[in-house]
Amino acid sequence: MNNRIQKPGEEKQKFLKRNLWFLLLWLLLIYFLVGRSYSDVRQIPYTQFKENLKGDNLSSIHVKGEEITGEFKKEVKIGEGEDAPALKYFKTVLPSFPDPGLMDQLEKKGVTIRTESTEASWFATLLITLLPWVLIIGFFVYSSKKFQERMGGGGAGLFKFGKSKAKLYTRSESRVTYENVAGLANPKKELQEIVEFLKDPSRFQKLGGKLPKGILLAGPPGTGKTLLARATAGEADVPFYSISGSEFIEMFVGVGASRVRDMFKQAKQDAPAIIFIDELDSIGRVRGTGVGGGHDEREQTLNQILSEMDGFSPQESVIILAATNRPDVLDPALIRPGRFDRRIILEQPHKKARKQILEIHSKEVPLSDDVDLDALAGMSVGFSGADLENLVNEAALIAGRDNKDQVEMDDFFEGIDKIRMGLEREDFISEEEKRIIAYHEAGHALMAKLVPTADPLQKVTIVPHGRALGLTEQIPDEDRHNLKKKYLLDRIAIMLGGRGSEKVVFDDVSTGAGNDLKQATQMARRMVCNWGMSEKLGAAAFERGEPHPFLGKEMTESKNFSEDTARMIDEEIRRIINEQDTRTEDLLAANRGKLDLLAEALLEHEVLNAEEIEKILDSAKN
Repeated sequence: MNNRIQKPGEEKQKFLKRNLWFLLLWLLLIYFLVGRSYSDVRQIPYTQFKENLKGDNLSSIHVKGEEITGEFKKEVKIGEGEDAPALKYFKTVLPSFPDPGLMDQLEKKGVTIRTESTEASWFATLLITLLPWVLIIGFFVYSSKKFQERMGGGGAGLFKFGKSKAKLYTRSESRVTYENVAGLANPKKELQEIVEFLKDPSRFQKLGGKLPKGILLAGPPGTGKTLLARATAGEADVPFYSISGSEFIEMFVGVGASRVRDMFKQAKQDAPAIIFIDELDSIGRVRGTGVGGGHDEREQTLNQILSEMDGFSPQESVIILAATNRPDVLDPALIRPGRFDRRIILEQPHKKARKQILEIHSKEVPLSDDVDLDALAGMSVGFSGADLENLVNEAALIAGRDNKDQVEMDDFFEGIDKIRMGLEREDFISEEEKRIIAYHEAGHALMAKLVPTADPLQKVTIVPHGRALGLTEQIPDEDRHNLKKKYLLDRIAIMLGGRGSEKVVFDDVSTGAGNDLKQATQMARRMVCNWGMSEKLGAAAFERGEPHPFLGKEMTESKNFSEDTARMIDEEIRRIINEQDTRTEDLLAANRGKLDLLAEALLEHEVLNAEEIEKILDSAKN
């Protein structure tokens, strides 16, 4: 007994095979009935056609244009020899010159004549006439449909052109909560009140409290503004509409305003809800500065946002979160109370927060026992939350490149160097240039040891990284918020250490100090103009006017001081730089032995860490 189970599709395959055989049989039958007679037709000369006509050997002919096919009464051999084929059917072509007696001869011999017009049928004529138009119209319809899909996301695209592009994160989707946001204790505390209001509005409304209409998150890039907004929506367990400010703007005036209306309409229907606008400065800049005056697309969009925020009633539990790293260029009407009622400033994370951020991002990373996150937090001063996430990822990639099972502390060290200094370059450097670079970096390192308020020295290298031929790395032992004048002067002296070393050793200078001079001059200018650290100019600030929001700063900044004061500012900046340059040369000349030892060690090892530098300097004392 056959218990084989027939697989799906087998019956269909059998049906196709059976019908294929029937199709082949029909084709063979048609060939034998029609094609065989057609295959027996041979081309004959027109003279032979005329000879058979005179000999009364033509039964019938079929004339189509200049071609004649026909049938002989008796078979005619074509060619010479016994093996020449005898044909019943023939075809020939009328000559280009006229043969006026042909019709009379055919009629006399009683040949049956059938003719066929060479002109196209009315259907073919209609098809040839309409086909190009059908193709053109079809192409236009197809292109229009694609355009609509791109503009509106499919369907009735032109009607969706003004619809909001905000992405909705619903309650059922995975959410971020405050547990996923390390640090930012004060901003989270400020936003927790909003979360409680969205969860239980009556608790505040019975006391006359109103929900803030807008909260502006301002801070440097990478400090967690977007993450904090998503965490607020997750904590409140409400729909979260997320959109970038640039997604409102289109080429056509009025589209952005239409999208704003649609977004607020959707949010009101799903209230309580949160609308998050990232990069608010792209549409919220000061009005009256656009090319089109008050009628350009960006200003129309901003006007609609202002109108919608004013239109909220106290009962509508919809709040707007916005993020920007340029709060200084926002329109005053946008950030006034009643629209964006609160402004929350996000700063770079401090040491404790950096450790918490590293702990969050390294949860899924197998760490070796030698990894000290507290030490890494101390070494990553100035890193934002995004930088710390990138650090963990870079360390994991470096460990994976070396086929390790766990991420070790050395991988984090290399990751920090990669983020701070850039990738190592494999440039060929001559021995003479290498010697100049070694003394240049040794000058920076030695000055960092000689001046009293310098940040701890971490590493010195003459291996090219990024755009630099050598680097001296200093890491503060604590987060600094106020900088003293002595510390700033020492910083300038360290910056000039490389140039001073070249002058002491080679009695010449190179272009390697270009970036050092730029940074030293900028710091001296801030000391004189912004921080009142010039005895000659006194406790006064000499800032430039506010820059134009759209044009370059240098083109539009106006000075609020006289030309005489500008000359004094330049003199003070030059004085500070020259004094520290002289100080640097004197200190390096007095410690020439230590400078030579550091430079020789760099030429030999290329990279020196803090402990190795300390040993070299201690050996020079002995």
